[in-house]
Amino acid sequence: MLRLLLSAAFMLALGSTSAFADEAVTCPAFLDHDLPKLHSKDTVNLCDLAAGKPMLVVNTASHCGFTGQFKGLEALHERYAKQGLVVVGFASDDFNQEAKTEEEAATICFKNFGVTFTMIAPGPVTGADATPVFAHINQQAKAPRWNFNKYLLNAKGEVVKSFGSTVNPENKSVTQAIESVLQQSN
Repeated sequence: MLRLLLSAAFMLALGSTSAFADEAVTCPAFLDHDLPKLHSKDTVNLCDLAAGKPMLVVNTASHCGFTGQFKGLEALHERYAKQGLVVVGFASDDFNQEAKTEEEAATICFKNFGVTFTMIAPGPVTGADATPVFAHINQQAKAPRWNFNKYLLNAKGEVVKSFGSTVNPENKSVTQAIESVLQQSN
């Protein structure tokens, strides 16, 4: 919220309110939170990372039969990042499959699978304690029932498609949906 107020003051000083209105529309409130990065002292505000861009949001776990999907998610990130897609993984222990420590989870993500997309530190993705991002997603789509559910959000932050754990990130249905959303946002 402070970011929007400062931006509004800056735009008013320049005599323009339309850019502020555009920024307010392109960054929904559910993204405007400082989230801790996985095994880092740094935080990320998804407004800074993804405002006005489509996102693929995934709840992840380090010790799951689907953990190998990190490779496919990284491939999507590499393939579509230049076109505007932002991939964000949310480590979660909602299904008792997360590593015991963030250090171990980071090793699995970053070293074992070469993940370069943004990973958020472990937090809940279901129920009343879900992170603000997942609380918003869960209102629009089915809440995750297991790890590696994938949610495709358009540039306005609306869930346009969701894919269950068994759908590989590089599945044609996923890539077609991503390409459609990217085409609509350009």
